[in-house]
Amino acid sequence: MSEHIVSPKLYLGIILTLMMLTAATVGAAYIDLGPWNIVAALGIATLKATLVVLYFMHVRYSPGRTQLIVIAGLFWLGLLLFMTLADYATRSWY
Repeated sequence: MSEHIVSPKLYLGIILTLMMLTAATVGAAYIDLGPWNIVAALGIATLKATLVVLYFMHVRYSPGRTQLIVIAGLFWLGLLLFMTLADYATRSWY
């Protein structure tokens, strides 16, 4: 089985993108968005995690079974977040 060779330019681009997203996270922390602060933080964190998984963990160039496991993990994470936020939204003290 041959390995896929990723160019150093792509890695540099991903690193710079991750640095910009980190700066966006810090910048969003100083802006009062009200209840949308958590949405912005989770959105940026999701994008950063996606880039790390796809390129640095080489999932983009992996066989279909590996991609299926990653998708199953994301589905499970989404299910847990949905149930946690549904519980939080229906609390009587809220």
